[in-house]
Amino acid sequence: MWLLVAREPGPDAPQWAGRKILAVLDAVAWPLLAVLIVFQSRVPLGVVSTVLAVAAFSLSVARLRRAIWLNHRYRFTTWRWGGAVLGLMLLGATLKIFA
Repeated sequence: MWLLVAREPGPDAPQWAGRKILAVLDAVAWPLLAVLIVFQSRVPLGVVSTVLAVAAFSLSVARLRRAIWLNHRYRFTTWRWGGAVLGLMLLGATLKIFA
């Protein structure tokens, strides 16, 4: 038996000066970083790299649309993943110092 539950959308994000510009940069930077990592890979990926680049481009267009026209619904990826990445970098630096 399937049970479908519709969640309520979250509250609108607070608006402040410069939010739209930072949202556009955030929307484009993360997919661009993913494409850069894929193309800098030392392992030959063949057609997979092209497919990933096209997927990242389409994701970037969708994120850019939300960042510009639905800015009150855009959530920053940097806030979500930046803390985890920073934590892992600090853990690596700590291990490098003490090991």
